Amino acid sequence: MTVLPADGLSLAAEFPAPAHEHWQHLVEGVLRKSGKEAAGSAAEEALSTTVEDGLITRPLYTSRDSAPDAGYPGFAPFTRGSKAEGNAAGGWDVRQRHTLPDPALLNEAVLADLENGVTSLWLTVGGAAGVPVSALAGALDGVYLDLAPVVLDAGGETDAAATELLRICAERGIDLRSLRGNLGADPFGQSARSGAEPDLSAAVHWARRCAREFPGLRALAVDALPYHEAGGSAAEELGASLATGVALLRALTGAGLSVEEACGQLEFRYAATADQFLTIAKLRAARRLWSRVAEVCGAAGAQRQHAVTSSVMMTRRDPWVNMLRTTLACLGAGVGGADSVTVLPFDHALGLPDAFARRIARNTSTILLEESHLARVIDPAGGSWYVERLTAELADAAWSFFQEIERSGGQAAALGSGMIGERLAATWAARSKDLARRKEPITGVSEFPQLAERAVEREPAPRGPAAAPGGLPRVRRDEAFEALRARSDAHLAATGQRPKVFLAALGPAAAHTTRASFAANLFQAGGIEPVHNPVSVDATTAADAFRAGGATVACLCSSDALYAEQAEAVTGALRSAGAERVFLAGRPGEYAGVDEYVFAGSDVVAVLSSLLDRMDVA
Repeated sequence: MTVLPADGLSLAAEFPAPAHEHWQHLVEGVLRKSGKEAAGSAAEEALSTTVEDGLITRPLYTSRDSAPDAGYPGFAPFTRGSKAEGNAAGGWDVRQRHTLPDPALLNEAVLADLENGVTSLWLTVGGAAGVPVSALAGALDGVYLDLAPVVLDAGGETDAAATELLRICAERGIDLRSLRGNLGADPFGQSARSGAEPDLSAAVHWARRCAREFPGLRALAVDALPYHEAGGSAAEELGASLATGVALLRALTGAGLSVEEACGQLEFRYAATADQFLTIAKLRAARRLWSRVAEVCGAAGAQRQHAVTSSVMMTRRDPWVNMLRTTLACLGAGVGGADSVTVLPFDHALGLPDAFARRIARNTSTILLEESHLARVIDPAGGSWYVERLTAELADAAWSFFQEIERSGGQAAALGSGMIGERLAATWAARSKDLARRKEPITGVSEFPQLAERAVEREPAPRGPAAAPGGLPRVRRDEAFEALRARSDAHLAATGQRPKVFLAALGPAAAHTTRASFAANLFQAGGIEPVHNPVSVDATTAADAFRAGGATVACLCSSDALYAEQAEAVTGALRSAGAERVFLAGRPGEYAGVDEYVFAGSDVVAVLSSLLDRMDVA
């Protein structure tokens, strides 16, 4: 955009228009200084990053990065939002999740949430993890059900829970036609979790009743969380949700509902992660894709979206960092145009959240809405060449997976054959390698861990149904590192101290600080305590320092130049002092006595697991 001052002259008139090729030439110079030779488009590609689903993020986006016309907010293909006014009128629906089997405690938590900013409730009902269906009335005592929509998550007890909710509303004299919320029938989500054949009878029954008797109430949830929580990528999550939605449309229209009535019964649930731009693009792409499905089926209308902050990204160590992750995820969900947003409490991975954690969770949305004014701009990401291109590429990848599911016989067949499970497992295996190499860092866990942190303890959450044979697993990004830390904790409890590694830093601080910090972080990620005292050693002092440190292994830390001068002599001294294994922080080289090298990109999980084995840490 050209800015014109009062006299009508362009402020940029004296400056030449920059050319893309000129920028590439400047990139070439930067790469040359780092030892890389590349020219033209190859220089730009050298700064590009491949992310999940094979998508590539480039360092610069311009008007040449075309994307399909996103239209206008509130109009097909609804990429820019389901409503013309966006969330500007009242923000998004702040939906709090509750998993408490005790009706009295649940009622207390629910009322506290509604009095402090929450606008709808998402309740786990039935089973071992939820409030009993018979106790639902007590749990909702004092709740104005005509003002606060309720979303049920009752699994196999959906029919009973829905019947009880409507009974409670009728008993309280509430006009059932004014009810809002969702009865939560989710046959394909249950099938994905359990491995059993999907039973659509309750879903069809309640969809027909809601469409004809309760126009403000939806009956079905198209829950994509099982695919995300099994390690699936964003495109796989979207593709599976499309296939689920199509399968439900077939069942509902076959039961007599029109396509528009069937679409009106669906609410789609997606994960929001700390990758804010991917979250924004995912929600925008989801609306565009579903708009195409509805169009082909002869209907029009926007996808109703419920975004939930990802449980996969939540960590058990340094859980306070989860507050930052969920804030970014909530921001991405809001900017992406989600109708409802659930922020999981920061202690979600540890057990039942306490009142403080629930307060922080609901206030995350409040701050973004009331203080950051995030909803005042309609589709704030619209027009960004990066976001528009990412949305289009993600939509293409998701559509391809959706077509693959349809070719295999549809969602039920793809789940039953194991096709979806195998695909998600392969994706998670590839991602696990990136996590193990810290290519995808986890702050507070694989990067910058704190061994002396005070553990956050919570009452254990009720256990839901165990993963059944054929059902999709639940994964966490921190699981490999958590297993290592648990071994260290057990060793501390048994012996009074953690396993240790002596950092043999060579030369002045300027020469060793970077690699010493790298090594300290790496070993602490496995619960191994670094001993860095004295600050610097040489061949004459290394042996005494090692003995005094109480470690059984050591790691050399310095510059390549000092390694060439001192590494072999210092390694010999460490060996003479009893070092059972000697590491070197840096790329593999030919240094006598060095057993193993640790460097950026090495498999940290494998290195640390092997080391704990050698230390006899159970």
